[in-house]
Amino acid sequence: MTDALPACPRCASEYVYELGDLLVCPECAHEWSPAEEADAAAAAAIRDVNGTVLEDGDDVVIAKDLKVKGAGGGTIKVGTKVRGIRLIQGVGDHDLEAKVDGFGSMQLKSSVVRKA
Repeated sequence: MTDALPACPRCASEYVYELGDLLVCPECAHEWSPAEEADAAAAAAIRDVNGTVLEDGDDVVIAKDLKVKGAGGGTIKVGTKVRGIRLIQGVGDHDLEAKVDGFGSMQLKSSVVRKA
């Protein structure tokens, strides 16, 4: 019994076939390497300050003091626990969205948090 091949990432065709190390779609002529695709996905993973991969719903701890701009202002202190983060494509390099107690909903950089 053979493993089912994935659908074409370009046109979602199910008629994909193997050609050496590549997968080929006969409908749109797209060729790709599943190994390179897996490597690219691993490289695109969002990581915390220690290099641990973060996922939706993880709890994190703030790794350095953060000055908050805006109406309320203030500082989020080191060690503040943030529950239930969401991974997003935010403004600049802000790639997390979370509700921080006392500050509300905000976007954070993964480089200033560590997984709890």
